[in-house]
Amino acid sequence: MKTFLIFLLMLFSLFGYSQQAEKNMYAKSFIDQKAPEFNVTKWLTKQPVTKGKFILIDFWATWCGPCKKAIPELNEFSKKFSKELVVIGISGEKEEVVLKMKSPKIEYFSAIDSMRTMERTLEVKGIPHVILIDPNGIVRWQGFPLLEGFELTEKVIEDIILKYGKK
Repeated sequence: MKTFLIFLLMLFSLFGYSQQAEKNMYAKSFIDQKAPEFNVTKWLTKQPVTKGKFILIDFWATWCGPCKKAIPELNEFSKKFSKELVVIGISGEKEEVVLKMKSPKIEYFSAIDSMRTMERTLEVKGIPHVILIDPNGIVRWQGFPLLEGFELTEKVIEDIILKYGKK
């Protein structure tokens, strides 16, 4: 009986580990595929120049705690990788709702998309949801940026820029 219980415990541990080792996308995966067409309803900042750059798009909302938690890190990515990367936050909310949020302050490009065109194409089911697109329009990273074990970090961005940047 004791051997059987140990076997069950090992089996459940192994099953639990395999469940954690898989990244849940909360959206349709476009990794290593052409990114969906980029559309916004209105820019809340000036429209960025994206030609020849990596583009990090964050789908977020003012009411979303994890979205707000990710903003300071996205600000840092925008500063640190400013020569290679454009960071854009897109909310499906009304302009006045987004502009009313004062903290945390968004220091990167910002837009609203009331039609949620790109978000619907990606079939986003949870936010924040980030896609990182290379200069050729191919999605190189996608997912929940704070997902334990699969976080979007400076190192991840650095590695993607080195691997898929201009050769």
